[in-house]
Amino acid sequence: MLDILVILCMAAGLFFFFGTTVGIIRFPDFYTRTHAAGKGDTLSVMLMLAGLALYNLHHLSLATLLVSGKIGIICVVVFIASPTATHAIMDAGYEAKVRSWSRPGAPKDPDDDGQDNSGEKL
Repeated sequence: MLDILVILCMAAGLFFFFGTTVGIIRFPDFYTRTHAAGKGDTLSVMLMLAGLALYNLHHLSLATLLVSGKIGIICVVVFIASPTATHAIMDAGYEAKVRSWSRPGAPKDPDDDGQDNSGEKL
């Protein structure tokens, strides 16, 4: 039973890593690619590490419990650090005025005059 759960976690992790890869390749601009990388990577790593922690508990002892606990701590660190890093990268792109994708031929925003409006109140 434990082996089936490990296989499901690992397979789901690989599936989401594949989805992340497809998103990075296929999405049109910086922001959507970063979103795909941040979300998919976090979920994939969590699933893979959960499968590894469960696999490690196959032979139950104090040592395997400690190792699985350390893997759990790594999960917590990844869960906090990955979205934070993704947000920081997207914020840096926004501050550098990286333009987002727009459909070719779409009407332009009349409020966009090409200047920095960060000091204005909306």
